[in-house]
Amino acid sequence: MQPSINRIGEVYEPFKVRFLERPIPPLAPDEVLVRVKASAICGSDLHIARGLHPSAPLPVTIGHEFSGDIAAVGSDVRKVKVGARVTVEPCIVCGKCDACRHGQYGYCEQISFTYRNGDGAMADYVVVKEPYVYELPDYLTYETGALIEPLSVATHAVRRADIRLGETVLIIGAGAIGMMVASMCRRSGAAEIIIADFSDQRLEMALQVGATVAVNSGREDLEEAVARITHGKGVDKSFECVGRESCFLQAIMTLKRNGTATIVGIYEKPQVQFPASRLVTHEIHIQGAQGYCWDFPIAIAAARDIPLEKFITHTFPLGQLQQALDTALDRNSGSIKVILKP
Repeated sequence: MQPSINRIGEVYEPFKVRFLERPIPPLAPDEVLVRVKASAICGSDLHIARGLHPSAPLPVTIGHEFSGDIAAVGSDVRKVKVGARVTVEPCIVCGKCDACRHGQYGYCEQISFTYRNGDGAMADYVVVKEPYVYELPDYLTYETGALIEPLSVATHAVRRADIRLGETVLIIGAGAIGMMVASMCRRSGAAEIIIADFSDQRLEMALQVGATVAVNSGREDLEEAVARITHGKGVDKSFECVGRESCFLQAIMTLKRNGTATIVGIYEKPQVQFPASRLVTHEIHIQGAQGYCWDFPIAIAAARDIPLEKFITHTFPLGQLQQALDTALDRNSGSIKVILKP
């Protein structure tokens, strides 16, 4: 029998959480009900917690990196059965626009994500559409299965950047996404993977999961460090994984001629200034990467060889969501991935 009540954790004003109970509606024929077993706090959740996410005004139920068990299925569901261990691609697309009809649902004209519609995974249950549910292989636990979503974000960014054998890459920001980008760049054949951050702890971990060179940009000028490492040439590709104007500038100024910068960070202050002449004199390319499109299966396969458990630094019961958010927001906590377990 389908459960009737769902407990959800909602950020109702900046830095403040409350729990609510809401009825679980009857499932549509193509929907499944997932009993959440593990849900991770993402960088975008922290933007929401500050009240600064451009697409998710408060109040909102956060959480979109999660795994769990199928608790109930709609009448037309055939892909998964009750009891299956799964992770979920938490996007919402129309299926009717030109992009969707061409199989490029990541460019859907009305794309959204489950948490933006109030169906976040900091809850006991989440209702999702059948096509976006993926069974977890035996080598993934519920905890590491919850990290397939951020690994898919990194996968999408690396695929868009078209990383090739022997290239030199710069990643700005050694958060979870930045480190996962490093892992996927290594799998794609990059020869030198430079990662920059202010935290020695994060940089040390980045070296364990794929980066080859770490630069503490709080102690060393990053542009000078990249010039030294690349003998003045610059990097083939760069990834901005922070969401700050200064990092945007570093991402484009460290590129070699004809290089490509991929912008992944979420900008709380969306306006940036940069020397436009660089586009002409160096013929550089600047592109963005949001979410995923056919990236989940690739990320699940790649996860066999990526030590995702290293990213998990803190675990809390769901009832301690406030403490979990405080930990994730505290720069001195050493947190990388904070997991909630209902």
